[in-house]
Amino acid sequence: MLAKMKKCGMYSLALILLSTMFLNGWNAKASAATPITSDFRSLQASQIVSEMGAGWNLGNQLEASLNGTPSETAWGNPMVTPELIKKVKAAGFKTIRIPVSYLNHIGSAPNYTINAAWLDRVKTVVDYAYNEGLYVIINIHGDGYNTVQGGWLLVNGSNQTAIKQKYEKVWQQIANKFVNYDERLILESMNEVFDGNYGNPNSAYYANLNAYNQIFVDTVRKTGGNNSARWLLIPGWNTNIDYTVGNYGFVVPTDTNRSSTIPSSEKRIMISAHYYSPWDFAGEENGTITQWGATATNPSKKSTWGQEDYLNSQLQSMYNKFVTQGYPVVLGEFGSIDKTSYDSTNNVYRAAFAKAVTATAKKYGAVPVYWDNGHNGQHGFALFNRSNNTVTQQGIINAIMQGMQ
Repeated sequence: MLAKMKKCGMYSLALILLSTMFLNGWNAKASAATPITSDFRSLQASQIVSEMGAGWNLGNQLEASLNGTPSETAWGNPMVTPELIKKVKAAGFKTIRIPVSYLNHIGSAPNYTINAAWLDRVKTVVDYAYNEGLYVIINIHGDGYNTVQGGWLLVNGSNQTAIKQKYEKVWQQIANKFVNYDERLILESMNEVFDGNYGNPNSAYYANLNAYNQIFVDTVRKTGGNNSARWLLIPGWNTNIDYTVGNYGFVVPTDTNRSSTIPSSEKRIMISAHYYSPWDFAGEENGTITQWGATATNPSKKSTWGQEDYLNSQLQSMYNKFVTQGYPVVLGEFGSIDKTSYDSTNNVYRAAFAKAVTATAKKYGAVPVYWDNGHNGQHGFALFNRSNNTVTQQGIINAIMQGMQ
């Protein structure tokens, strides 16, 4: 309000402020509250999962960084364009996940102000997808890595009080930036946050992760407006299914600050998990394991685990634990790298893997979101060429879309 009222004179401004305070009874929450916009649809879990369809990650772009400073071209991809997003939509994807890092674009304590130009660029890229009618997921991505320069959202960090204060301030700013977007915008608290050790989770560190998720939900909800009712996405330890489902300490945050317009029987929290199993097929950068699934022709090129039965049991466990309780599951990342330089038949199995993950996700009420890092060729995940906006892996795209049928 103050920015619009600069020309009214101090006396008029004082009267306006006094009358505002009187009407609101000095209630800060009331004066800050924004109503839910008329275009916001209150969707139940099954409805939003159906509408989100198959998703695609705009990976290695807004989460890319150099020496602790995010830059969307830092990892070799060109600037994101509306044309790319239109091509992704034309391919049949209905959701785009946009990973975002903030790192050194966050100012010092106590305000932790996000660089305005960076937040504006995030909004611009979000709008490329949002204005196409797509669902959009945005998160805090690389800030939670011990391996990223400038990483600070660390469950094993020494000053958890400062980390939590910073996290709250950062999400407050992001949430306010997008408060008026309708239900097609989904906020995700963080990415693959853990202490860097792949064994069983440290219980104290897991408690810190749960605390971050709770701060995220509370902070976003308190910004009011559509944020009081939109769906929020929450990961467990390293987005690992076993460590989220099993008795390792994951706690679904309470949602006590949400809008009273949401029926008490309905949720507005989704659970995030990633799927790259078996890793020796999906991500290991060598030519040993290049085939996957029941149609594999060479047993020596196929992993000894992580086939169709394992995939089914993993997604079934998420269904049993969360979907049955009204919490939708989002497979925020899945995919496999290009190993055709080792085995010319590799893309056949990459497509088989993509179709199986997608179909199993649909079977168990989850949203599958393919990981695309923009890299084509050896060890790349890309389905598109971002420089000329062409499709490079139509077979994998077809498999994903077939899996959704």
